[in-house]
Amino acid sequence: MVNLNTILTIIFVPILGAFLLPFAGYLSVRLRNFLALGLVAVSFLGSLSLIPQALSQSPLSFSLHLPFINFNFSADALAVFMAMVSSLTGLIIVLYSFDYISHYQNQNEYYVMVVLFLGSMMGIIYSANLIFLYIFWEITAICSWRLIGFFRAENDVLRADKAFLVTFLGAIIMLIGFIIIYQQTGSFDLAVCKEYFLASSLPNIAVLLILAGILSKSATLPFQTWLPDAGVAPSPVTALLHAAVLVKIGVYVYARLFVATFPIAVFWHAVVPWVAAISAIIAAAAALIETDFKRIVAYSTISQIGFIFFGLSIGNEVGIVGGLLYILMHGLAKAGLFLCAGIVEQNTHTKDITRLGGLIRTMPVTAMAFLFCAFSVMGIPPFGGFFSKLMVFMGGVQSGQFLVSFVFLIGAFMTVIYLFRLFRMVFLGEAKISAKEGSRTMVFSVAMLAFLSLLAGILVMYPARFALAAVKQMLGLAQ
Repeated sequence: MVNLNTILTIIFVPILGAFLLPFAGYLSVRLRNFLALGLVAVSFLGSLSLIPQALSQSPLSFSLHLPFINFNFSADALAVFMAMVSSLTGLIIVLYSFDYISHYQNQNEYYVMVVLFLGSMMGIIYSANLIFLYIFWEITAICSWRLIGFFRAENDVLRADKAFLVTFLGAIIMLIGFIIIYQQTGSFDLAVCKEYFLASSLPNIAVLLILAGILSKSATLPFQTWLPDAGVAPSPVTALLHAAVLVKIGVYVYARLFVATFPIAVFWHAVVPWVAAISAIIAAAAALIETDFKRIVAYSTISQIGFIFFGLSIGNEVGIVGGLLYILMHGLAKAGLFLCAGIVEQNTHTKDITRLGGLIRTMPVTAMAFLFCAFSVMGIPPFGGFFSKLMVFMGGVQSGQFLVSFVFLIGAFMTVIYLFRLFRMVFLGEAKISAKEGSRTMVFSVAMLAFLSLLAGILVMYPARFALAAVKQMLGLAQ
């Protein structure tokens, strides 16, 4: 019962607590900020406490019978792993927001939407029912919409509307796929649906519809255009929603549905890697020629999401473990890159990298934090991104997908080129704009993400064991 209450706490404390933040804000800005941080910390610490149960032979599951539908939860290793990644990254980003957002209007709404988003993310992760997964999925879309349009300029609102429409319509298409599953199984419960499809593959039309929703949320080809446009949002929003958490919803649901629950035709194990590869290459090419700081990092996110899809879609143990590790390593490092971009933008008042340069002299901590996070995204040892990228490639080779693995290898080299280009143009060379280092809280946040990106590589055996346990549960292998 303690563990069941813990799941409810992880999900609903931030969701319900988010609506208390405006009242706290009227009393004290400091109270509101720390309350927001505390609500996210509840999700992180609660998920941390579930690790022993998640790694056991019988992961926690719970069902609340309602008149027309069952409210199901599952806290297996996959769910707890993803919840810890999302809530830890969210915790650091909320801390960074204390100073970054303090200059702007609509602060109460900002914190409501951020915390509500994170609570809904926990709902997606722990839900074991397709309808409730969809409901929480759509709440994140609403929060994302409001946060992308945070500054309320006409162009900002248009780009927020674009992001909402793409992800909302994708979700509607995905819901049709869920309904097809219900027509065959008579249930939205993942456990019941899994039992039904043990002897047969999920219908291809259902896979296609669900995959459309997943790709739209993950900003993967052909739905990728909304993500770079979302760079008009505040930097902690782009870090939280469009690098660390929001686009990871899609890859998580892919793992939950198509790796852990439903068998799919072999055809999809060939199609998805190629879609991911093409998306990765096109986005990397765009990053090579882009001059907007945050758009370059956004294109990088689209490219790296392709690597995650590749790992998860391969179908073998090594590739899937690599894909899960990639979610962790990319989340930490890419959040760091976006937050560094926020410090640069706020202190130089520009995102145009052709107008920047030499900032390492006045922003040494931000520059080194950016470089460390970039090393992880590039896959430079001993940073965490090296091990996740290596395992994805190993999985691809083991599965015999040599050509698509080679395409991703080209994408990996392109990653090194555009991130070094970005670092050189912003932090090296002649100083063109005088600027100062960010606030202590903001600099501490990016330094923490850089440190974690390195630490995750040095101690990679621990998240790797966790990811391996998750994969064994998903594939039904003996512990």
